[in-house]
Amino acid sequence: MTGPTGLRKVLTDRNSGLYLSGVVVSGFGSTAMSLVAGMWVKELTGSSSVAALATFCVWLPTLFGPAVGVVADRTQRRTLLIATNVAMAVLLLPLLAVRSADGLWILFAVMIVYGISTVLQDAAEAALVTAAVPAELRGDFNGLRMTANEGMKLVAPLAGAALFAARGGFSVALLDAATFLAAAAAFACIRVSEPPVGRPGRESWAAQTVEGARYLWRHPLLRRLVLAGGSVMLLSGLNAAAVYAVVDSGLHRDAAFVGVLYTFQGIGSMLGGLTAGALMRRMSEPAFSAAGIAVFSLGVVLRATSSTGLALAGSVLIGVGLPCGLISALTAVQRETPENLLGRVAATANTFLFGPSVVAQGVGAGLVAVVDHRLLLGAVGAGGVVTTVWCLAGSRRQPLRPAVPEEDVRQASASPSDG
Repeated sequence: MTGPTGLRKVLTDRNSGLYLSGVVVSGFGSTAMSLVAGMWVKELTGSSSVAALATFCVWLPTLFGPAVGVVADRTQRRTLLIATNVAMAVLLLPLLAVRSADGLWILFAVMIVYGISTVLQDAAEAALVTAAVPAELRGDFNGLRMTANEGMKLVAPLAGAALFAARGGFSVALLDAATFLAAAAAFACIRVSEPPVGRPGRESWAAQTVEGARYLWRHPLLRRLVLAGGSVMLLSGLNAAAVYAVVDSGLHRDAAFVGVLYTFQGIGSMLGGLTAGALMRRMSEPAFSAAGIAVFSLGVVLRATSSTGLALAGSVLIGVGLPCGLISALTAVQRETPENLLGRVAATANTFLFGPSVVAQGVGAGLVAVVDHRLLLGAVGAGGVVTTVWCLAGSRRQPLRPAVPEEDVRQASASPSDG
């Protein structure tokens, strides 16, 4: 099956098309709102540090993904997605009351719940894919979903900023609420047969949370893919922290040129997502992940030069390579995880994949102040090479099926009430 054929089948499959429509519409509103939240705080307080807290509130719940993922394994995933999107549309309405700095507590509270809902929806969406999308199309689907998300990052920030400038933050909140309702409608139209949800056993919430993490850690393929993806996301956080130094000290351009670099990176991510499915049919997941990390590393090194052309080319390569580790890990999680554990395992994987980037950006901001950005980017590139070799070496030694105790797999697959 060629790449275009795979993509065409995804787009013409009813469930896949509706699923992508929901993700794209919701992603547009969420991307715009996440950006505008910081701008809104900045306008009301004049403080950049307080404005940064708005973004932090959205990302903070990612660190608690394994616990949030339990909900996705205790509810019908389609029903959960519909209910969560409708609830978020309602939850955004209190933002209409934020007219001064005195109302910022409302905005921060909403952003924290916003982040929790994002983690919950990511887990439910990853689990729903296994029921809604044929197995042979999941690589293409996950790549296309990544492409759609990156496309939203190119369009939504501009639209959100323009609407904020013209009508204020409450207008963006209304837009986001409308996109949540549209996403709920798209998920409601999906025709899917999900297995019945078992009644929770006697295990505590903590024990159920650990069960998902334990399955992920004991599965050699998933563990290696998730750790490799988390490593490259950590490196990407360091790379992102250095981007202003690249533009200023390296390329001698205004800060606005950062937007140009990110635009080229977004274009690269879209290209990478469109070709992911075809490549994954010809390569194992570890090999695909390793190849992407190697391309990312080359792009980082090119950014360290003083050439604008090479820096732009490097941004495209970063965009092409960075999503590969995420796509390969997510696709493997969907294939290798028992249905009743999928929400928890997917949420745990997302925590390990995206959590390091949040930490690295804070660490990188401190390093840029004391280390030449070229040395930092060189170290990031070297780290990428090490991760590439480690990912490839492990794929030659381990089976593609889960090497976990047979009893654990049997219990996870056959006893929903115990999971």
